[in-house]
Formats: sequence, C-alpha cells, structure tokens
Amino acid sequence: MPWRHSRGTAPRQLPGESLDDHQPMADTSPQPSKSQRKREAHALQALGVQLVALSRAHLARIALPDVLREAVVTAQSLRPHGARRRHLQYIGTLMRQLEPAELLRVQAALAPTRAVRPRTQAEPEDLGGSLTGEG
Repeated sequence: MPWRHSRGTAPRQLPGESLDDHQPMADTSPQPSKSQRKREAHALQALGVQLVALSRAHLARIALPDVLREAVVTAQSLRPHGARRRHLQYIGTLMRQLEPAELLRVQAALAPTRAVRPRTQAEPEDLGGSLTGEG
C-alpha cells in the first residue's frame, strides 16, 4: 500500500519515493484555452448557418460529407425555434469533425467569388477627370 491517508493529514511518503514520482507528466504541446475552443466552435456553427442559408441547388455543388449534407437539408426545413437552434449546434459539431482540408473547401465554396475592393478617395476624382476629358 504505497499511500496511506488519514483524516486531516497529507498522504505519507514511503522511503525511497519522491512526491514527483506520482505526478503525471506535463504534455509538451499547449492545449488551446476553453475560450479559444468556444470561439472556434461558434465560428464553425456560423459557417453551418451560412450552409443552411444556401439554396439546395448551390448546396448540391459543394462537396460535403453525406451526414453533414443531410443535417443541413434537415435544418433548412425546420422553423426558427429551439429545434432549429439545437440542430445548428449539431451542424457545428459535425463541422468540428471535418478534416482541415474539407473544412477549407467548404470555406472556399462559401467565400464570395470576387473580393470587393474599397474605393479610395482618389478614385472618384480620377473617374470625374476622365469623364470631362481632363487628364
């Protein structure tokens, strides 16, 4: 019996043992914090909401695992109440199980086809100048 506990006292140490012998080894890879894991889970759930908002024709063009596709189609038919919210959480769970390459494909398919570039203040002047025949 290596450890003996009695009320109100710390465990006794046997001769030749150190307390460090019973400590679990620390993992060398840092785990993300709980807050970080929740942020990632919410981001994937938001990605799932974007999938649910797609038309069935557009959804058919995206390569998704069958289980995820069925969950998205089911969510499209649910009314916006508690069941739909829970189903969107389920879709987020399925999204977390995707391989990183599959997840990138889904994100790329949902990204806009062309990036919208904000106008600078110099552009309207250049356009105005070209319309009037100047410059």
